[in-house]
Amino acid sequence: MRLRSFIYASALVLTVGAAGCQNSASKGDTKLTNKNDSVSYALGVLIGENNKQQMKGAPGVDQLNKEILVAAFQKAFKGDSVQIKPAKANGIIQAFFAEVSKKEGAINSKAGEEFLAANKSKSGVVTLPSGLQYEIMKAGTGPKPVATDQVKCHYHGTTIDGKVFDSSVDRGEPATFTVSQVIPGWTEALLLMPVGSKFKFYVPYELAYGENGTGPIPPYSTLIFDIELLDIVKK
Repeated sequence: MRLRSFIYASALVLTVGAAGCQNSASKGDTKLTNKNDSVSYALGVLIGENNKQQMKGAPGVDQLNKEILVAAFQKAFKGDSVQIKPAKANGIIQAFFAEVSKKEGAINSKAGEEFLAANKSKSGVVTLPSGLQYEIMKAGTGPKPVATDQVKCHYHGTTIDGKVFDSSVDRGEPATFTVSQVIPGWTEALLLMPVGSKFKFYVPYELAYGENGTGPIPPYSTLIFDIELLDIVKK
């Protein structure tokens, strides 16, 4: 489950960060006097870098009491007696973040429905029976791919509030993949596109990453993709 793995990673970051602050003699750079100090610091840097994007605006994290989290971590790490045993702790964590996820999902689902309802009345927007919406930004004249084809695309993906979560355009390198091996909304979208065309797609959560979301994409998220079909790749 995405949320569960996230909270364990987030708790580690919070714990290491807060514990480091408590153990520092003064503010500013940490004094590294030997190899172990350097390795410890390097590990802290990697943990922070690998998790800082997940920490930003993550659901439920702002409700955590960091001091209690650190105190419990230190007791468990030292082998001292703890007030909540690990087996029970796991259930408490899952129940809390399941509730957070449910609330967030309801908000995202409603926002997506309202967005798509308003968007379908805009000039140039076509709504398909599946709920997928699109508009043609540039008409291509090449062949259309089939489900088994590999295609080369440039794409730019955002949430409905404009947050970029992935972009081959920003990376400056197109992506290549099989039409049938992406999210359902993308598969349906690509089958509509002649090579050389650029479409904007509005993808309901059911055709995107569903009830769980993935990575930086929250549960029940309606997504927007600009997709340019550059080529059908010969096998």
